[in-house]
Amino acid sequence: MMDRTILRLIASGLLLAAFSSRLLAAQAQDEPLTDRAVQGSEVSTAERSEYAYGLDALQKLDFWPAAAGARPAPLVLFVHGGGWKLGDKRSATGMQKVEHFTREGFAFASMNYRLVPDATVEQQAADVAAAVAWLRGHAARLGIDASRIVLMGHSAGAHLAALVGTDPQYLAAAGLSLSDLRGVVALDGACYDIPRQLASAGRFIRGTYVQAFGTEPARQRALSPALQNLKPGTPPFLIAHVDRADGKAQSEVLAKALSQAGIPAEVIDAEGTGLIGHLEINRLLGRADYPATAVVDAWLRKLLRST
Repeated sequence: MMDRTILRLIASGLLLAAFSSRLLAAQAQDEPLTDRAVQGSEVSTAERSEYAYGLDALQKLDFWPAAAGARPAPLVLFVHGGGWKLGDKRSATGMQKVEHFTREGFAFASMNYRLVPDATVEQQAADVAAAVAWLRGHAARLGIDASRIVLMGHSAGAHLAALVGTDPQYLAAAGLSLSDLRGVVALDGACYDIPRQLASAGRFIRGTYVQAFGTEPARQRALSPALQNLKPGTPPFLIAHVDRADGKAQSEVLAKALSQAGIPAEVIDAEGTGLIGHLEINRLLGRADYPATAVVDAWLRKLLRST
């Protein structure tokens, strides 16, 4: 008869594998993993417009104008998560953000990008840069201020936003520079130093990282925002993490690298724990009773007042 300890270990592994798969699926579909309801009204889609920023079917973005007020408005461009291989702008954005930021006087855009394995992470970063360039190029038509664009991303989207905000090659290929971004908000990412993250990753999530970043150390370093040759002109960063060991460690690694290069970087401990907290920071940001909302608002106000 098999030892009960071995049986428990096997069962735990199977549960973790199932949970990891469910996590990515729930993140991609923005669906709760528990019965805890996320309250709040959905944003009306009446003001939403969809635009193509490239020729691929996934190179599209949704745009919401700022609520009534002065134009041109600053813009938040959101990059969804989903393990680099899942997710969609209509289901993984967290609609609380749209309602909140448009009410606060921001225009808001949420983008799709090509997905692994049909595209590489390098192509995904190029998509983010292309979306920024498209929005800047149509700023007058959309009523946005091209000099006040903030890139925001969650999970894998936080990694892509941070990569585009630290490695100038992606914006340069789109005819822009790092200084064309006013700031970056990274929400609970965990791949800012990819070699370090892979070294500590469990076997079930490790496959997702290897699929995205491969096994070559040079490529992994090149795709790590914290390992870039950071230069003046890199935009300020706000890096948020929940109570999750790898997210906290990776956030601190990125903030340290930025600060050592003289780039303003703030880290905030957001409410929430573990993988559930990881999902909730995306869903709840924008709610008045979610503490990180006020912190992000204050950081954006300070950022956009600066010259």
